[in-house]
Amino acid sequence: MADNAPANPPGNAAPVTELTADDKTGGSFRFTPRGQPVIIGVNRVGLLALYMKEVRRFLKVQTQTIWAPAFTTLLFLVIFTVALGREGREVLGVPFASFVAPGLIVMAMMQNAFANSSFSLLSGKMQGTIIDLLMPPLSSGELMAGILAAAVTRAILVGCTVALAMALWPGVSLGAAHPWAVAWFGLMGALLLATAGLATSIWAEKFDHNAAITNFIIAPLSLLSGTFYVIENLHGVFQTISRLNPFFYVISGFRYGFLGASDIGGADHVVAAGLGLLVLNAVLAAGVYAVLRSGWKLKS
Repeated sequence: MADNAPANPPGNAAPVTELTADDKTGGSFRFTPRGQPVIIGVNRVGLLALYMKEVRRFLKVQTQTIWAPAFTTLLFLVIFTVALGREGREVLGVPFASFVAPGLIVMAMMQNAFANSSFSLLSGKMQGTIIDLLMPPLSSGELMAGILAAAVTRAILVGCTVALAMALWPGVSLGAAHPWAVAWFGLMGALLLATAGLATSIWAEKFDHNAAITNFIIAPLSLLSGTFYVIENLHGVFQTISRLNPFFYVISGFRYGFLGASDIGGADHVVAAGLGLLVLNAVLAAGVYAVLRSGWKLKS
């Protein structure tokens, strides 16, 4: 193999920019010049490897990550239907069970998207294996995209499992009046919580920090977002507070996709809410990307 010569040798010798070596077949191949990147554009192989790693991680314990959330959400449906849905009570023109089911589905999706992405970097920091994520030739954007895509995948699997369980439950009708709203608000909700979970994973230094965000921020915002009621039943002040909660728009928009009605308003208001969630996700993602690229609490 040729010696590794400097880029600018002294004298009149021509600079060596490429190295060659013989392979086992008698041919030759060229090394990339020093300082020139080997991977140009998106590292598709590395991105796919990271995505598959994250997906296989939660599928390896799918009883805990997929089936347990579906069972817990189904219990919510049973309890609240028995407690509040007696005597044929209707909300937004449909039985109470059909009203509450979409909100429970997307709430489970969001919580599991957060749980998945909030564990990714934190577990590496706690176990001392964070180098396995930082050393591969992945840019900050690719690292972020792989983690978020896996979190959204888990959210979709949980949502489909919960929807299947609820569709088999007596008194629940899950016919989609506007499939685009189901897909859009489900995706926006999963991305919102996946991005928030990644931010938590960067900030947290121990699992207690992660649990604090889950218990004191995520859970209250989920339960106080109109999942089990319409905000018209609240006092004016609490209606205003509810409308400041982004979870409210995710759940109401997702419910609109199934029922064709929501407490956001008409179709124009639902579309505006969907665009607002897109802007919120973009701003949050830009902030998380900047923090991830800086290496804060990861490389220092």
